[in-house]
Amino acid sequence: VQLQASGGGLVQAGGSLRLSCAASGSIVSIIVMGWYRQAPGKQRELVATITNGGSTNYADSVKGRFTISRDNAKKTVYLQMSSLKPEDTAVYYCYVAGSGAYWGQGTQVTVSS
Repeated sequence: VQLQASGGGLVQAGGSLRLSCAASGSIVSIIVMGWYRQAPGKQRELVATITNGGSTNYADSVKGRFTISRDNAKKTVYLQMSSLKPEDTAVYYCYVAGSGAYWGQGTQVTVSS
């Protein structure tokens, strides 16, 4: 099973980015898809998750600014990030859980002030 994340980059504060993560390989079932992030010197933290039924969960720090969505047919999860702040700078990791648990390789998001 592989998770291929894309969409990271450098953006100015107040800008937007959209992350994508596509799962491939033998996944029998996917229940939860999500995004975590890890800033330098900090622990990895949850950003947002979405279940196969569409229920979402967000970290308080991103509520109202980030939107998670998924395309079950494409086994892809998205994270639309708006009103980005310098404190959003981190490596973002996608996560898939169901018949197994898998992590993507991470994509760097840098927000300049």
